[in-house]
Amino acid sequence: MIDTRLAPYGAFLLRIALGVMLLAHAYMKIVTFTVPGFEGFLAQLGLPTLFAWPIILGELFGGLALIAGVYSRLISIVVLPILLGAIWVHAPNGWSFSAANGGWEYPAFLSVAALVQALIGDGAFALRRTVLPASAHAGRVAEAA
Repeated sequence: MIDTRLAPYGAFLLRIALGVMLLAHAYMKIVTFTVPGFEGFLAQLGLPTLFAWPIILGELFGGLALIAGVYSRLISIVVLPILLGAIWVHAPNGWSFSAANGGWEYPAFLSVAALVQALIGDGAFALRRTVLPASAHAGRVAEAA
């Protein structure tokens, strides 16, 4: 069973951790690799260089939104393609992220964390909660009660 008293704090901690990691990766692309360097990396992969800014901005604003708790469920789904793309990029390097050029273990973990965040909700201290439409099943359960 889920501890309903503490679960919102667990969701909050997950949200903060995921947001910080996204911010760190955006920062790394801007400061360490530089935008032109990241564009060159994308070109080496055969991807359009115009993907650089959407990826960087997705990580930057996605990370900030998660930390602030602004529509966290939705943001977690929005950043999922970036995280799944990172799995694709690192897959040839093997499983362990300690492998040369990093394996796919860490991006896979972050992808699962984003999916879990979307499933469990915004958590405690969220500024703007994601409101999901009521499902037909929820209505039937309420009627039965």
